[in-house]
Amino acid sequence: MADTQQSKSKGGKAIAVPLLFIATVLAGMLSPMQSAVNGQVGKELGDGNASAVVSFGSGLVVMAIIILARGSTRHQFASIPGKIKSHDIPWWNWLAGCCGAMVVFSEGATASILGVATFQTALISGMVISGLLCDRFGIGVDVKQPFNIPRILGALLAIAATVLVVLPSWHAPSMIALVILPFLAGLLAGWQPAGNDAVARETGSMLVSITWNFIVGFCVLGAVLVVRILLGSVKFHLPTTWWMYLGGPLGLLSIALMALLVRGLGLLLLGLASTAGQLIGSVLIDLLVPALGSHVYMVTVLGALVALIGAGIAMVPSAKKEETIER
Repeated sequence: MADTQQSKSKGGKAIAVPLLFIATVLAGMLSPMQSAVNGQVGKELGDGNASAVVSFGSGLVVMAIIILARGSTRHQFASIPGKIKSHDIPWWNWLAGCCGAMVVFSEGATASILGVATFQTALISGMVISGLLCDRFGIGVDVKQPFNIPRILGALLAIAATVLVVLPSWHAPSMIALVILPFLAGLLAGWQPAGNDAVARETGSMLVSITWNFIVGFCVLGAVLVVRILLGSVKFHLPTTWWMYLGGPLGLLSIALMALLVRGLGLLLLGLASTAGQLIGSVLIDLLVPALGSHVYMVTVLGALVALIGAGIAMVPSAKKEETIER
């Protein structure tokens, strides 16, 4: 009986890992959609900071409606000040929204110039490196994942994919400078799902965690924008097109899915699987909506395929490790 239950457990996990992987690929496609929207907002407003405030503001409105609609979530949200003072989780988990703020700011500032695929691949490089280091040193995860050949190879393939996709756009020196911003954002974003997951466990609600994420990001970006407006360095007005307010909702949906999926995949595997989704989504946007993207080269498609291979390679050792532990 015990052997039968153990076999069923192994079989269930063998099925669960690929399903979680596929779900993460699909969730990853939301990121290039958000980048395309926020990039166009930044282009219309002429300022990445203003674009990020619009994106976070629209997402915060949606989450406020959801939170206020239920008594349980209102109570969980009201408990946040006390939980911050209790220091039951490291304080930096409460600042995960700053990571999202950096990503959204970089979208508004560079996505419309670099193109969706170029922006996403620069972001991905930072996320993969961040995920590898976080898993290795146990930052935001319960179990440390050692450096081994499959995991390093998977990360290297993901980085190689970003180089392939970005390569055709590096004809101008100014492009390299612009790529640095999303790369730095990716280094922060690789840890963000773990921070949001920690807040969700502490408050007992993923919805509350997402709302807090948007509040932190909105406050940071809004404060900077207000100071810049008072100094006369920027003028602000709201976008006139309805779909330009979809950046926030797309972002909160992506955050929710990633925070849930990180529990079963770990940060590196999550980053690699979402890499595939982000690259595939970027290619589709560039192909189907050229006004929001840029020209698609063969190396762009090749880069997406390399990212998929890298994610698949990194998935193998995770499954083997689970079996070893059970035995």
